[in-house]
Amino acid sequence: MSTVHEDLTGRARLRDAAIECFAAAGFGESLRTIAARAGVSAGLVRHHFGSKEALRTECDATVLERYRILKAESIETDPALLSARLPSSAEAGILLVYILRSVREGGAAGREFIEAMIAEALRFTRDAVTRGLVVPSRDEEARVRFLIYQSIGALVVRMAIHPETPLDDFTGIMEQFYADTILPTLELYTEGLFTDRNYLEQYLKYAAGTHNPPVGSAGNTASA
Repeated sequence: MSTVHEDLTGRARLRDAAIECFAAAGFGESLRTIAARAGVSAGLVRHHFGSKEALRTECDATVLERYRILKAESIETDPALLSARLPSSAEAGILLVYILRSVREGGAAGREFIEAMIAEALRFTRDAVTRGLVVPSRDEEARVRFLIYQSIGALVVRMAIHPETPLDDFTGIMEQFYADTILPTLELYTEGLFTDRNYLEQYLKYAAGTHNPPVGSAGNTASA
């Protein structure tokens, strides 16, 4: 095996260990603990990344990319098969907890995570609209931003009011997440909430009167 390949493998092991450590215990986790989880010496962390900040940056990018891949796979998977896979994704649990910690921590990293998630969700949603899987919105970006804020915000609140939750049990986290959210989410997305259009129609009339009406993707004010 070449030295280059060994370096790349060691770097990947450290990055993945850091992702799990940050998710399980927070971003204050020590480099020594991360190295121990990866099964290497602490000096290799600085050899591969130079600093903890650089390691965190690579972890953020990796988590975002893996999140993007999971989203793409979920859209392409038959609903029956997707439902059968739901309870067992430890990897998804790691990504979920990592993202929640980043957002709850605040600062530039949290904001960048949210904005990147919104950008990815917007791309997926526009594709889903084109394919006929999702109904179009008068303001696609606003709808996506609302949904991301709602879903992430709800999970941050749940973490805050259930501090006893073992965040290193990634499979358990996902099982509870699905148990709490899948039915109400699919019900709302599929069947809606209101029995008539009165609230929407009244708001559209109000918005039109303020000279700032919601605009559809084709550039026309949507009122039907």
